[in-house]
Amino acid sequence: MVLNHLMGLYTHPKQEWQTIEQNHEALKSSLSHVLLIALIPAICSYFATAHIGWHPGVGEAMFLTSKSALFMSIGMYFGLIIGVLALAYLAFWMGRTFDANPTYTQALELAAYTATPLFMVGLSALYPVLWFMMVVGLIGLAYSVYLLYAGVPIIMNIPEEKGFIYASSVVTAGLVLLVALMASSVILWSVGFGPMMQ
Repeated sequence: MVLNHLMGLYTHPKQEWQTIEQNHEALKSSLSHVLLIALIPAICSYFATAHIGWHPGVGEAMFLTSKSALFMSIGMYFGLIIGVLALAYLAFWMGRTFDANPTYTQALELAAYTATPLFMVGLSALYPVLWFMMVVGLIGLAYSVYLLYAGVPIIMNIPEEKGFIYASSVVTAGLVLLVALMASSVILWSVGFGPMMQ
């Protein structure tokens, strides 16, 4: 069932990782989770930029045209999905280095459920004040990192000592993916696909 582990990851994360490990879902279940949860930041960002207005801290609220906001939200949606799939592949690929032998489904479960708090941060876009979104974003990032460190030893069936190093490697790979996503956004903006203000 899509989103069936969501509350458990927030209320009792280690036990929920154990449940996920014991009852590995089909690949389509983890993929469905990613496809659904990635809608949250995309939809909230669309409404925030087109209808509520961004408040950078000084001056009037800024609005994007509906067409520009829709284009950027669709790009964000697919960028988030590609990012999770790439992170899952990197976790799968790095597994052998740490004496783990995960399936891609296990790696996708790890990436999908670890990314969930970051995607939930998208709800903060409905109150698009810069300082508020930064605070909520830092909290979401910290919890995602915590979930990763808690989940790697359980999902990958390796000792906690190796799990710590493995998780640190996945965090580093995730940061590289984030920088690559931001760089591709800048490139797209520079060739004319940037936001258009109202």
